[in-house]
Amino acid sequence: MNQTLPSYKQTNATLFIANTSCNKRWLVFAAAVFLVSVPVFIEAPLVRSLPILSLLLTVFWLWLSIKLMSCSPTNSPTNSQTYIWGDLLFGFSWTWLTGSIYWGWLRFEPMWHLPIEAIGLPFALWGLAKNWGKIGNWFYLGSLSGTVVTDIYFYLVNLIPDWRQIMTSDPTLASQILQNALTKVQTPWGQSWAVILALLLMTLGVVPLVQKQSHWYAFSGAVLSTILVDSLFLIAATIA
Repeated sequence: MNQTLPSYKQTNATLFIANTSCNKRWLVFAAAVFLVSVPVFIEAPLVRSLPILSLLLTVFWLWLSIKLMSCSPTNSPTNSQTYIWGDLLFGFSWTWLTGSIYWGWLRFEPMWHLPIEAIGLPFALWGLAKNWGKIGNWFYLGSLSGTVVTDIYFYLVNLIPDWRQIMTSDPTLASQILQNALTKVQTPWGQSWAVILALLLMTLGVVPLVQKQSHWYAFSGAVLSTILVDSLFLIAATIA
């Protein structure tokens, strides 16, 4: 009996640690979804009216991320809650920076979208090569992957002219332009590619979850939230 109790306690402790780790991974996943989807509706209006302020906010996000990472315990920094959220926020800083630059000053030219969004790519790859900032870097790569797939769809369905018109025309004409774009999306060609690329995003987002590591959950959350954001924009275009 004396030998059974320690074994029982050890089993409970192991299960508790496993459940805690699982909950932490899903929290990272949920935070990644939030950081991709919600800021779209916050940064977008801000960057149109106050692009300089939006750009300067990047400094705040960087400061906060470094602050959170530096507050972690010295014995196990990368596993602490503060480090994890600081790490994720560091990756988010790249997406905020690139969004501020493009949508603030270069939104009239779709060809500049991917090059600007990929500004942080060399730094993210460098960080992963050094085994540093895995959660934030994989979050940024997931967000960038979703952007690439979405832009590919725009090129395949010939929505680039509509993109330019929306950005350069009078806001009162936006509804008609969106309706014209929607007719292209509703064609068999547009619908077929929508399904193919949505399945690609689903695969990219779901398969990494098998790894059961926080940085893969950050990547998956960023990728899968692309489907959510694109769906919301499609609904908005339909309503318009």
